[in-house]
Amino acid sequence: MKRRHLLSLASAPLLAACATPPTPAPTPAAPVSPSEAALGAVTPPAPGPAASAPLVTPPPREWRAAWVATVANIDWPSKPGLSAAAQQAEIRALCDTAVSIGLNALILQVRTATDALYESKLEPWSEYLTGTQGQHPGYDPLAVWITEAKARGLELHAWFNPYRSRHSTAKSPVADSHVSRTHPEWVKRYGDQLWMDPGEPQAAEHTLAVVRDCLSRYAVDGIHIDDYFYPYPVQDPATKQEVDFPDEPSWQRYVSGGGSLARADWRRYNVNSLVQRLYALAHEVRPGTRVGISPFGIPKPSARPAGISGFSQYDKLYADVELWLREGWLDYLAPQLYWPRAQTAQAFEPLLQAWRAANPLGRPIHPGLFTSRINDTPQSWQPEEVLAQIDVIRRQSPGSGHIHFSMAALSQNRKGIADALRTGAYAKA
Repeated sequence: MKRRHLLSLASAPLLAACATPPTPAPTPAAPVSPSEAALGAVTPPAPGPAASAPLVTPPPREWRAAWVATVANIDWPSKPGLSAAAQQAEIRALCDTAVSIGLNALILQVRTATDALYESKLEPWSEYLTGTQGQHPGYDPLAVWITEAKARGLELHAWFNPYRSRHSTAKSPVADSHVSRTHPEWVKRYGDQLWMDPGEPQAAEHTLAVVRDCLSRYAVDGIHIDDYFYPYPVQDPATKQEVDFPDEPSWQRYVSGGGSLARADWRRYNVNSLVQRLYALAHEVRPGTRVGISPFGIPKPSARPAGISGFSQYDKLYADVELWLREGWLDYLAPQLYWPRAQTAQAFEPLLQAWRAANPLGRPIHPGLFTSRINDTPQSWQPEEVLAQIDVIRRQSPGSGHIHFSMAALSQNRKGIADALRTGAYAKA
């Protein structure tokens, strides 16, 4: 999830499916012309049987979830290199805390950067477990999380980052089995991170294979992806100009193969295709799985209510979230509404209304709340802001739900937020 510079991105001026595009490399089949779907010229026809899996009925209760971020040890484990016993004790403590507060679901990050927090033959163990990428932690973390969550009546969703390949906080050398070593042609350096190029068809196939493998072996209740599609823009330190994502080789293959889309539309096609195929795959491999997406919280410019401004994920992350909602390529949407109610240009309630209005199929909308903005800095929110946002959600969508970013704020009971939820907003089951 994009946390760094979030507030400045939101308030700045605007910075920023699917058929096989004609390229020589093999690409995924998909049901409509990219020139039409990517440009929004037509409403794509209904996808085939695998892609049109029925919406999974959400639980008959308010969905109260929290993200458990493992990248940079944000939430768990508390630091790399803990013993297997200590890591498992932290799992049990976090699950106990979730239940005691009144949550009923956790969303665990199991793939931070083409790595794994579970037994995988496709990607190396995450360094956030042991401090060394590729080193076995001595147990299977995802298996333990599932066991402990289900023992307490909690849903457990597996959260994947589809393209990021090395985070800026990474310290250990990459493992020999890491994609940057096995397929360096897929991987690009962008700013201080490595990123799989979404325009490389085999990179997308690899991500889908990872999700298929995990779903086929672990009884998770859902899979989840966040706002990282193409990366957030970075600036050249010398010129202060925005640096374009370095996808020239894949773009030139598309063009030389006869592709006719503009570059931005081609990039959106790449993301649209992955999202559509991910949805179909999840329902094929594990029927009953809920597929959730948590995008940046502001709709594309043409879909914004009056007075709302800020970063455009449609133009900069190449994420056409409104298309995904219209086509039903997800079972719930969790837009990251990480601004206070009084911040006019990104006001919480109008943004929630806008996402609900862009939802013709009635998919559940579970907004992401920036609960971790409660901290010990002068810019800290007060717990009342989060509680009031929950009230707004309940007025607009009774019984729907929300997700806290992140579990650390709740487990630390910052400024009494966990107590306030337990005795107030969550006092009734």
